Amino acid sequence: MREAAILEELAGEIQSLGGKYVLPFTFRNSEGTRTSHKLIFVSKHFKGYEIMKDIMAAESSTLDEGVPSLTYSPADASMPLLFSLAQPMSKLKEMLLEDFAGQTLSLAEIYEQHSVGKPYIKKNYREALSYLEATKRLSVYSTKGTRRKGTYPDHVKIQFKEGC
Repeated sequence: MREAAILEELAGEIQSLGGKYVLPFTFRNSEGTRTSHKLIFVSKHFKGYEIMKDIMAAESSTLDEGVPSLTYSPADASMPLLFSLAQPMSKLKEMLLEDFAGQTLSLAEIYEQHSVGKPYIKKNYREALSYLEATKRLSVYSTKGTRRKGTYPDHVKIQFKEGC
C-alpha cells in the first residue's frame, strides 16, 4: 500500500502543477513479485491521455474481461491463474448506471468524463453500453436518422434511466 500512497501523492503534485491527466504504467520484475519501475504519463489534454492509455493497454501483460492491467509483468504470461476474479466489466456496468443516472450523453462524453483514473479503454465502454442497451437498462437514439446496432458515433445519444 505504500507504493499506492506514494503514487497518489505524486499524481496530486503533478496535477497541482497543471498536469490534468496522470496515467501510471507499472513494470514488474521477472517473477512478478515486485515493482521494478513505473512510467508516469502526464498531459494537459484528454486526447493525449486517451492515445497513451491505448498504447499502455496494448502493452499490458494481462487483460481481465478485456480490461487492461496497465502493468507489464513477464511472469503473468506463465501464470494466468486468477486474473478474472475482479470482474471489472461488471463493475463498469454498475458504475455507468449509477454515475450517469438520469443523464443523456454521447459515448465520447461518457468516456472523457468517466475513464480518467480508471483502467478502462473506449472498447470496454462500448461493450458495457451494448450490454446495458440489450438488457434495456438504458436507451439509445440517433439525432441523425438511423444507426447501426451496437455503434455509438457522436450523433448517438445514450439515455440512462433514473435509479436503475
